[in-house]
Amino acid sequence: MHIVILGCGRVGALLAHRLDELGHSVSVVDQDASAFRKLSPDFTGQTVTGVGFDRETLESAGIKRARAFAAVSSGDNSNILAARVARETYGVEQVVARIYDPRRAQVYERLGIPTVATVSWTAGQFLRRMLPLGAEDEYRDASGRIVLAEVHVGAYWLGRRSSDLGLASGARIAFITRYGEGLLPDDQTVVQDGDLVHCLFEDGIRERVERVFEHGPQEA
Repeated sequence: MHIVILGCGRVGALLAHRLDELGHSVSVVDQDASAFRKLSPDFTGQTVTGVGFDRETLESAGIKRARAFAAVSSGDNSNILAARVARETYGVEQVVARIYDPRRAQVYERLGIPTVATVSWTAGQFLRRMLPLGAEDEYRDASGRIVLAEVHVGAYWLGRRSSDLGLASGARIAFITRYGEGLLPDDQTVVQDGDLVHCLFEDGIRERVERVFEHGPQEA
């Protein structure tokens, strides 16, 4: 699919490279032409210099055929204006905006623009790594019964098989984030220090899952 990215800072450049590597058509927009230096010579997409919510700029970037739009510039106002133009004027299906102020992010969510509130997300990630916070929901099905969550893993499980963790807790291990990369575990995968374990379970057994993940099978 064709994807337009507003902002060629660290996040925008990283998104552009990953999408490009996945074989998508990518256009990156930034009003500062020097920002495109963050893109490596291997990047095969398009770069467009201009204001991200300007229609002429967006059309030069291929917004009319875009299936997704990510506004990740350094300005909240620019991001939300561009996101609204992409959604409301050009009918782009998937639109997301980075918002630094979490209070404003809540307002824009009500307008139907998915947002990533950088400050609150970053603070949450730090907390997840410093404190045992149980299960942090990442997705729920329409009924609200099935949960995909990142669950804190206690010291008992380090060096033990993730399959044993799943059996003891009643949860299904969906994937593990290790050193920033996703990993699909098999029967021989062991839990390492620093792993983020994402699992599926019915909401009714949440407390059991949290106890077993934290303390071991004796809490089942």
